[in-house]
Amino acid sequence: MEEVLEVYHRPHDPACPLVCLDETSKQLIKETRVPIPARPGRPARTDYEYERNGTANIFMLFAPLDGWRHVAVTDRHAAVDYAHLLKDVSDRTPRRSPWYRTISARTNPLRSMRLFRPPRPAVL
Repeated sequence: MEEVLEVYHRPHDPACPLVCLDETSKQLIKETRVPIPARPGRPARTDYEYERNGTANIFMLFAPLDGWRHVAVTDRHAAVDYAHLLKDVSDRTPRRSPWYRTISARTNPLRSMRLFRPPRPAVL
């Protein structure tokens, strides 16, 4: 952890930007019953029954020293999505350097090895 904090304290280096990445999966739900509004003397009532509508994976990237952020939402949690996201960010940011310092939270440590495989084309 101390090594990660040390990276944050380094001076800004435009030749090697710092990019932070976090990801999370969220369950998508839909209410199945209409909530009953509040009336005088009675609070609003909401039923806790819901219908599951799948999941979504959310990637959050930001460069704290360069002042930009990017959010991407995918239908699944797959290594190929991670690789496509990093490629997309590389293509969108100015070409100052071929190097990026990345700090990733909650990612699989073996995922970096998967980036050496060529990404598969997106399935439509």
